[in-house]
Amino acid sequence: MKALLSLIEQHKQGHSTGIYSVCSAHPLVLEAAIKQAAQDQQLVLIEATSNQVNQFGGYTGMTPQDFSSHVFSLAARLNFSADKVVLGGDHLGPNCWQNLSASQAMEYSAQMIHDYVCAGFKKIHLDCSMPCADDLLPLSEKRMAERAAQLCVVAEQAWKSVGGEPPVYVVGTEVPTPGGALESLQEDSVEVTNPEQALATLDAHHQAFSDAGVGYVWSRVIGLVVQPGVEFDHHMVHHYRSDEAQSLSKMIDSQPHLVFEAHSTDYQNPPAYHQLVRDHFAILKVGPALTFALREALYGLERAEKEWLGIHHSSHLRETIEQVMHEHPDYWRSHYSSKGHQQYLDCSYSLSDRIRYYWTHPEVKAAQQALFDNLKDCPLPVTILSQYLPNQAKAISQNQIKNQPAEIVMHKIMEVTQVYSEACYANVVASKETIK
Repeated sequence: MKALLSLIEQHKQGHSTGIYSVCSAHPLVLEAAIKQAAQDQQLVLIEATSNQVNQFGGYTGMTPQDFSSHVFSLAARLNFSADKVVLGGDHLGPNCWQNLSASQAMEYSAQMIHDYVCAGFKKIHLDCSMPCADDLLPLSEKRMAERAAQLCVVAEQAWKSVGGEPPVYVVGTEVPTPGGALESLQEDSVEVTNPEQALATLDAHHQAFSDAGVGYVWSRVIGLVVQPGVEFDHHMVHHYRSDEAQSLSKMIDSQPHLVFEAHSTDYQNPPAYHQLVRDHFAILKVGPALTFALREALYGLERAEKEWLGIHHSSHLRETIEQVMHEHPDYWRSHYSSKGHQQYLDCSYSLSDRIRYYWTHPEVKAAQQALFDNLKDCPLPVTILSQYLPNQAKAISQNQIKNQPAEIVMHKIMEVTQVYSEACYANVVASKETIK
């Protein structure tokens, strides 16, 4: 945590430093992220969301302790120091239980926060921006802040019971939809957070924390979630426009310990990440772009496998996942309102990547394992691989990676992490030159 706080301090001192947060539970994504951090000699910040991981298992089937053990075991296997792993909890609040009464949803949220902190999660995003079943709408800033303060009390009690370094917090009620916009974006439909609204959010949380008896943690509130003007829907990306975010950017200068946390930064053009960090959006969240790259790699390998081994000896991974998604549509049905062939395209290629919810399904896992086994036993000729994954074929030819399916997939994922790494860890001079 000292290293994370040091990064924030460096940024507040005028350096173009930041950190990106890997929001995924997929083992290959996590391994790629750790390898990127090892290559950079930097921290790896890995976050679980409340719907992925909670006391009831979430969609991954993992509790906070399960997830923590999984990440630290993976780091140990890769000889990556546990001191350089920071675990974060994202959207921790009533998100999963909006259909329940506020009292029940907050009771579940409190247990979840307790379990996250006791499991070693040190970066806690307190998000009570979503209404519950019996709430009067719209929720006031005061009510959202009061609920966040309630959860902060629980987090502090949990930390004191287990000891170790204290957690740091992220607050903010202007939170983009996790995983991308549900509706189609229009050219000017993404509005940058109003600076006055951002200050009102901070003031409301500061007062609520003080009223709840946890005002002493305010120096550990390191991030404010705002909308810098980045978003994506199923097939379109709203790109960052630095000039439109300057008023918001300047506002954070008045806060000695705070930077902005930007969600939904996936799929931006590389220069945008340098600009975001320079403009004080120093914590960049990335999730679907990583599993989108994962899916591209796995589908590319399967296409190459069919050509190499023949259709009767292939894994049929894509057919398997399409069948499972058809039989179990709960994770995508509310996101894709399209019909017919367009729905097929959305399910396969949407930037929101609802496929990420299905990789843990037993039939899909078995098909992926069959793909990997086939390509371990009979490695692909680089000539065939080059048709579908040319960058990875080149990396094999240049002895940068082995001709093994897991290595190929992780190299594809690291095409994403590398872009974030260069923006967050470049020195000031290099960062300015890139922006020019």
